[in-house]
Amino acid sequence: MYYIVTGAAGFIGSRLVEGLNRRGINEIIAVDNLQHADKSRPSGDKFRNLARLRIADYLDQAEFLAEIDHFDGGVEAVFHQGACSDTTETDGRYVMDTNYRYSKQLLEWCQEEEVPLLYASSAAVYGDSAGFREEAACEKPLNLYAYSKLLFDGYVRQMLSGRTSQVAGLRYFNVYGPNEEHKAFYGTNMTSVAYQAFNQFTKEKKVKLFVGSGGYGEGEQRRDFIHVDDVVAVNLWLLEHGGVSGIFNCGTGRAQSFNDVAAAVINTVKGSAASSAELVSQGLIAYVPFPPQLVGKYQSYTQADMSRLRAAGLDGDFMSVEQGVAAYVADLLAR
Repeated sequence: MYYIVTGAAGFIGSRLVEGLNRRGINEIIAVDNLQHADKSRPSGDKFRNLARLRIADYLDQAEFLAEIDHFDGGVEAVFHQGACSDTTETDGRYVMDTNYRYSKQLLEWCQEEEVPLLYASSAAVYGDSAGFREEAACEKPLNLYAYSKLLFDGYVRQMLSGRTSQVAGLRYFNVYGPNEEHKAFYGTNMTSVAYQAFNQFTKEKKVKLFVGSGGYGEGEQRRDFIHVDDVVAVNLWLLEHGGVSGIFNCGTGRAQSFNDVAAAVINTVKGSAASSAELVSQGLIAYVPFPPQLVGKYQSYTQADMSRLRAAGLDGDFMSVEQGVAAYVADLLAR
């Protein structure tokens, strides 16, 4: 039996393939797109995320749906991680074809074949909301990417009561960790705060954060930062609990500051244990104005409400920024 992972060469997808390998699962069909319209951008370099892993076959994203019927009766589960995740993309047809229609076709096939579908949604659906619960009142998308994810979540909600197999969507919050490096080729804003801070510190010997906003002090804006391996663990937990279906937040449930992230990066590189205030006084953390395009459009706070997933039976702790960022930076240094 095969396990299908879309977006398999990407950030979360490749860590998911690795997580399956660790469980002795190697019969994996890896689906991705290694081409980019701009030939100057080496998107194909993300193949390195898969190079050391074990898969049974690779299919291009554009060919996959045409080939999927060849797997009738032979698929154990589908992890749908592939998407256009660029929040600045303005080609509405491309975003909707990739994130909504493609996902809808895959869902319909899974339902016909009674195959579990575990897919990536996004906390971007909450936009400028003050609440982060899986409820319509909290869902206020601010861009095409977020709207496409919300639209598919809505389609899933409509069919849940009549489903033939497990369907679960995870609204990822701010994910960071190994295998995201290829995103730097698409623009710095595509990579995590931890990765950006690491690169700033290794190149400039300081980390630059934004000045205060939204009632928060300098660098004290807060996000729910979750390590990619915790995201993988939630996906694999869902695989083991086939009776759990629905739309769920996937964060730590604990908001931490950008100062916390910067301090974790610097302290891991330096082997120190300084507070963010001490690092500011040493000139290792500096605060810069917001770019004009972000003024009035910046989320100063996110925190996943994890009660729905906890009620479904998920237990255990998630890594804090101090734990997860330290592990990530150690991995970057080792590479």
